[in-house]
Amino acid sequence: MTVIAAGAVVADGAVLRPGWVSVAGERIADCGSGPPPVRPDAEFDDCVLVPGFVDMHSHGGAGVSYADDPDRAAALHASHGTTGGLASLVTAAPETLLAQVHTLAAATRRGVVDGIHLEGPWLSRLHCGAHDSGALRAPCDAEVDALLVAGGGAIAMVTLAPELPGAFPTIRRLVDAGIVVAIGHTDASYELTQRAVDAGARVATHLFNAMRALHHREPGPVPALLSDPRVTVELIADGVHLHAGVIRHVIATAGADRVALVTDAMAAAGVGDGVFTLGGLDVDVDDGVARLHGTTTIAGSTATMDRLFATAVRLFGADDAALTDAVRMTSSTPARLLGLTRVGVVAAGRDADLVVLDRDWRVCRVMRRGAWLG
Repeated sequence: MTVIAAGAVVADGAVLRPGWVSVAGERIADCGSGPPPVRPDAEFDDCVLVPGFVDMHSHGGAGVSYADDPDRAAALHASHGTTGGLASLVTAAPETLLAQVHTLAAATRRGVVDGIHLEGPWLSRLHCGAHDSGALRAPCDAEVDALLVAGGGAIAMVTLAPELPGAFPTIRRLVDAGIVVAIGHTDASYELTQRAVDAGARVATHLFNAMRALHHREPGPVPALLSDPRVTVELIADGVHLHAGVIRHVIATAGADRVALVTDAMAAAGVGDGVFTLGGLDVDVDDGVARLHGTTTIAGSTATMDRLFATAVRLFGADDAALTDAVRMTSSTPARLLGLTRVGVVAAGRDADLVVLDRDWRVCRVMRRGAWLG
């Protein structure tokens, strides 16, 4: 048994000041407020203990993509508090994508990640962002089936543009397979977006980014996704992709139970400025901002989840309500969406995935499945 005491513990929607957590093996045995029942093994008097972050949209870090070296990328994000989530793949040729899915399916079985997110290849050329437009294509049964077989149950989420030919049968096929369908990189109208949600789509991939812009006569996908209580919306709250006022508005409108903060991180996360690649495209990172070489197009982010957590808390005043909302958006909401029932909340019986943050919201210690990292 390991007993941890902290100045505050965010446990199942409540802030315990002070608080404690006991861990037995890989699981949380108990938690409570006040002093722990026995002498603690670790004390963090001036810190906050929260559940491990769950990032449902990340392409890499530490200089590599998840497709190239899932262990190295996952280790980088774990050091910043991300103890769960998906490895995201960008658009690629069919044979390349199949090989990448095989690699990440093996990583999923080893517990390195919780599953695979296919962001492409079934996206709009009008809103391709940092995807290779020449490799984009409409979905077809043969490719969908081949990818599902290669994934062996590891594909957890797929982003697609619902206006593409064959999109609606694909949405139904994926939903029937237990896969979360996300709408993104799309030029869909408001009405078509509503139809896609009715067909089973449940996520907005990085809302606002790489989709038709909001217009007062042709509203497009944004308000359809934002207003539907069935939809969870991703936000890249890195200070680059979205204005702080937009982030506040979305959270106030949808609520923390429908918002998942995501990094959309690429290989440069945790490394610094330089030249990188994303899906075979050259990316220049300058002052922490990733853009396709020679363009102004943003190419993912260099963010980590601890940075997004800090942003969320500071945007809403750093009180207990802001703290619990930040936990929902970085842990509970994405875990629930992905069906990860053992993580996302500090409570007895859950996995002991924990993050200790100092008063400036910097990571002090990370525990994954009952073991301290580093």
